[in-house]
Amino acid sequence: MKYKLLAASVLATLSTSAFSATYQLTELGDFEAAKHTYVTDVSENGHVIGVANGLYNLPIDISYIDFTDNSIESAYNNEVRTFELSDKEITFTLNDIENNDAIYTNADAHAFMVRFISGLSGNFEYQKISSPVAVKYSSTSAIEQPLFDIASVDYNGLTRSTSNFYNGVAEDGTTVGWGSAPFEKTTFTPDGETVEETWFTRDFIERGILISAGGVEVPLVPEFNEYGGTSKASDIVATDTGYIVVGNVSVGIPTERQTTLTDNCDGLDEPIMACINSFNNNNMNNRGLFNKTAVKWILDSAYNVTSTELLGLALTPKEDEDNNPFISNALAVNKNGIAVGFSNTRYFDRDATILTMPTYFKDGDIVDFISQQDDWQGGKAFAINDNDIVVGYASKGIEGKLRNKLFYHDINTNTTVFPEDYFISSSSYANDINNQGYIVGEGEIGETESTRISEAFIYKIGDDKITNLNSLLPCYDTDGETGFSYKMVEAKSINENNEVFGVATKTVEKRNSLGEVVTDINGNIEYESVAVAVKLSPIPNGEVENCKAPDAEFYERSSASFSWFGLLLLPLVGLRRVFRF
Repeated sequence: MKYKLLAASVLATLSTSAFSATYQLTELGDFEAAKHTYVTDVSENGHVIGVANGLYNLPIDISYIDFTDNSIESAYNNEVRTFELSDKEITFTLNDIENNDAIYTNADAHAFMVRFISGLSGNFEYQKISSPVAVKYSSTSAIEQPLFDIASVDYNGLTRSTSNFYNGVAEDGTTVGWGSAPFEKTTFTPDGETVEETWFTRDFIERGILISAGGVEVPLVPEFNEYGGTSKASDIVATDTGYIVVGNVSVGIPTERQTTLTDNCDGLDEPIMACINSFNNNNMNNRGLFNKTAVKWILDSAYNVTSTELLGLALTPKEDEDNNPFISNALAVNKNGIAVGFSNTRYFDRDATILTMPTYFKDGDIVDFISQQDDWQGGKAFAINDNDIVVGYASKGIEGKLRNKLFYHDINTNTTVFPEDYFISSSSYANDINNQGYIVGEGEIGETESTRISEAFIYKIGDDKITNLNSLLPCYDTDGETGFSYKMVEAKSINENNEVFGVATKTVEKRNSLGEVVTDINGNIEYESVAVAVKLSPIPNGEVENCKAPDAEFYERSSASFSWFGLLLLPLVGLRRVFRF
């Protein structure tokens, strides 16, 4: 399996004229409890936040599980067949899990139960588990920030049942994000029955939160909080009097949807919040239950919310559009108080077609600034600098498929530019921009038979094209012979010192779901690629190294180590893109 070598000739022509230095890569603090680490935001004073994923030793509660139930027996039989297809003998039985503590001692048994439970995420009669956790990076480690998770009453440690999205950090270290309420194991007796059932419910689906540098926590509760409501906090900037925080909040439930909830979620056959969560998860258009609008909160220096401004939608709902919800979201804000993000809007010549387009929110106006007449059909704005230049991506059909393309938009001149990226059908994303006009992001450099491969870039406004950040890194490790250990795949943030923070891959000893080093049948240690949070620092007076062009054999070998990455990032690819949805 090989890359389509679209990248080899492209990389050789990328401009490096804007840079007088190469970059030194430094891995940020390790989080030993998880396989992968990522960056989501950085302050000018050096505060770094992110996410760790692939937690080892996820807690599994088996106390309520009927191991004679057809669902788990069928899953186990499939597991046996999977082992047989790999010429291996399965190392555990369901009896071992139920009675012999196998999930604590046998990594295969633990991994099986994690997959089984995860595959039932929409069934609220089973435990809920979640692997991504919010982290703050120090010089030596990554420290977990639980957001809304709490200590479990069924096992040691946190419940590990919450979603955790850590999004923005201010210059003084105050952070914002959003998460879900922890699931609680409860008993419920359906109407007309006499036997109690075990269910897992939570108080709310999602809620924004501000956490001060000193640990003060301020949940950002929506005014419309029926069924808990929803809120998200995506970005924060410090002001002379306090803070500006942006995100979105629930403002209502469409009329027809509310009627459906009233008719179905009556608490007779299942707990009301289990029913609410099911309807939210099963929404076909991925908008959830609630009408949600972008919001700007103003807080004083004591973290009191002094005003809440709903920023609105880029369309006006019609009277007959009372089934599907409409959404806008502010993903970033600058010191001028201008927010950027996205909003549902109407297709320019098809009134009934609803698109999601990049927008900015300024002085009470919602501006949908990407031209649909040029065939752009979607996108989001991820960042804005203090010169009011917006960056993000927009989507259009290219070579028969919908592709995403990075852009920058100058609000003051009302001009939008789509810089040349790696190749015509490459999807690319601009994640951040500093006040000097340097933009960072990632774009696809090629593909295997099943996965499109992305690498990080940097771009200076006014240049001809983007520069692959890997071309500005060393060719070799310190021994001068071994190829450089890291590959930059995502650039998430850039500060005014042109330091870039993002995600790289490297090869490490493979570990199983219990965190144990994996060996093959001969006792040899196996290896795998993992994602690590990194910082790239410019080297004064450095020179760009002219690395030997990779040959086809290199790409063939690399494809095996990179193929995991596309699968790994399905829930996480472009952390700003997902965590600031």
